[in-house]
Order: sequence, then C-alpha cells, then structure tokens
Amino acid sequence: MTYLLDTNILLRLRQTTHPQHSNALKAVLFLKKKQETLCIFPQNLMGFWVVATRPMEVNGLGLNFQQALQEIQLLKTFFILYEDKPSIFQQWEILIVKYQVMGKKAHDTRLVAGMIIHQVNYILTFNINDFKNYSEITAVEPLKILENE
Repeated sequence: MTYLLDTNILLRLRQTTHPQHSNALKAVLFLKKKQETLCIFPQNLMGFWVVATRPMEVNGLGLNFQQALQEIQLLKTFFILYEDKPSIFQQWEILIVKYQVMGKKAHDTRLVAGMIIHQVNYILTFNINDFKNYSEITAVEPLKILENE
C-alpha cells in the first residue's frame, strides 16, 4: 500500500519535543518496516517550509534558510516525492464541485486530487477530520497504525 504523509506528520517528525512526535515516528517506522510506500507531494514540502521558516513565537520551527533547506532535502531522501502533474488541477476542480469545498479546505482537496492522480489510497495524518468526507481516499491516524503493531 502507498501512504501520503500529511504535512503535520512531517512537522511532528522534526519537532522532537512535540507530544505527537513519538506517535508520528513510530507509525512511520512501522509502515517502513512493513515495506509500505511512503510518499510526499511538493505541496507537503511547501507547507513544511512555511512552518519551518516561521519564527517560534508564531507557531513555527524557527529554522534559518539553510536549516530548512537541509530538512527539505532529508525529507526527499527518506520519502518518495511524487511530482505535480497538470491533471491534478483538473481533478481538484472536479472535487471542489463534487464536495462544494470552500476556504482553507481547498488545500486538503488538492492533496486528495494528487492522491487520486497518483493512485495513493491512504493519507497518514493527525487531522483525519480534514479528509473524512472524501470517499476516494482513507485517512489514517498514527495511533490506528500503532494498534496493528
């Protein structure tokens, strides 16, 4: 099976003092041990960059440019990067109409569109409610993965 790692998973992997770090790390290691395919999209890396380079005082990681660049390179080493395709936008348009998407949810809808185009059925996320309405994919929390350990 192939899992897309949501941006919140990537961030928790980096934030070693965050309460969700351990579950994110254990779930990723468990999936790797089972030889599941773990992927990311450019959108995940952009979202990671935004938070990584934002000051800690405003909920960021406070990384400098070089540190953030190194983190992006590491993520591309550890996980398979599925590139953007023009068909993702077309699929996104179909989904926003089908689900009547408004506001910030359009970002999550773009991830779902990418999953459909790349034939990725699962997304590992701490925010399963963000994806529960999309019948085309399955959102899985790290704790759910760890229950199967």
